[in-house]
Amino acid sequence: MLPPIDELRELISANLAAFDRRAAPAAEGVRRAAVTVCVLEDTERRPYTVLIQRAPRGRNAGQWALPGGRLDDGEQPLEAALRELTEEVAVTGVDVAGLLDDFVTDSGFVITPVVAFGGRQQPVGDPREVASVHAVPLERFLAPGVPRWRNGLLQMPLGPSIVVHAPTGAILWQFAEVALRGRELRVLDVAQPGWTRT
Repeated sequence: MLPPIDELRELISANLAAFDRRAAPAAEGVRRAAVTVCVLEDTERRPYTVLIQRAPRGRNAGQWALPGGRLDDGEQPLEAALRELTEEVAVTGVDVAGLLDDFVTDSGFVITPVVAFGGRQQPVGDPREVASVHAVPLERFLAPGVPRWRNGLLQMPLGPSIVVHAPTGAILWQFAEVALRGRELRVLDVAQPGWTRT
């Protein structure tokens, strides 16, 4: 059971402050991206995070994802994560709580996950990039059977029709363990399904 939202904000912030985050070393030819695990509140102040299903065209078509994308030239990961959050789901003015470990994908991206609080906003997907926007209650991350493993692959079953795989699933698993439970978990070795390597 999660505490009320104000206590939860303090808990998540404290857990992230105590976490020894690991950044991927800079390397020639590495492509950088950033995403946001954005904690919002519904009308009854129950916390949820935003997942999107990518538009059926372009990179990662149809996949479950966190709002995010590539860094622009000269941009830092935090800036990129918040810019993409605004561009993809129209969430603005968030308070950053901290960062999770960088995740190095099989396709050569380094993804920096940012955890932020956005209060009570209504996310709206940009139809050019987002097919649909989904609110996932944070309680769901603590439910039995989350995560689960199938054929050696991580799955985060976060709704009746939402099953998230790595890299997004790995980032969300680390969020659940580190930010919500206050445990140390590393996910760099979590395997990706072949169809996510685009």
